Amino acid sequence: MRVLKLIRHAAWGAVALVGFLAAALLLGWWQVDGARALKGMGQAAGAPIGRSFGLVDHRGQAVTDADFRGKPMLVFFGFTHCPEVCPTTLFEASNRLAKLGRDADKLQVLFISVDPERDTPRQLALYLQSFDRRIVGLTGSTEQVEAAVKAYKAYAKKVPTESGYTMDHSSSVYVMAADGSFRTMIDYHEDEAPALAKIRMVLK
Repeated sequence: MRVLKLIRHAAWGAVALVGFLAAALLLGWWQVDGARALKGMGQAAGAPIGRSFGLVDHRGQAVTDADFRGKPMLVFFGFTHCPEVCPTTLFEASNRLAKLGRDADKLQVLFISVDPERDTPRQLALYLQSFDRRIVGLTGSTEQVEAAVKAYKAYAKKVPTESGYTMDHSSSVYVMAADGSFRTMIDYHEDEAPALAKIRMVLK
């Protein structure tokens, strides 16, 4: 009987050892390949913001993102028929350019329309007369605008109304470095001090 007990203990010990080794191997796989999988997911989620685009400015000139490289940028998506968010944001951008003094000439502000159906270059030019002259308006075909929205991971959607339609869109301003890389966002109605600090960060 004692011999049988010893055999049973030895058998259970062997099973436990095999289980332990299997768990260790599985853990080791997760630590290596599982970490790689998570890293891959993070890289996909963190794809660059502000990739290449091709649009038309408010003067009727075809432009790409490369035309604005070399200067930090503030990029805002909106439309000229916007009742509140867009004029407020462009008014704030104009005031901030004034507060920056000479440094304002080192900064490029882009207003990209999400309403190409109505926002022709001429319409943008008329609209921007109410704001700082250094702000550049951009529009294009529906496909070009959608590509730009996608490049910045922004949001825009046409919403029917009784009188026609309006556009639902992102309300934050993208703060981009001189090399075209994304740095941070300025939220709608963000306090002036932190907003200016973010701008000055990319001007250094």
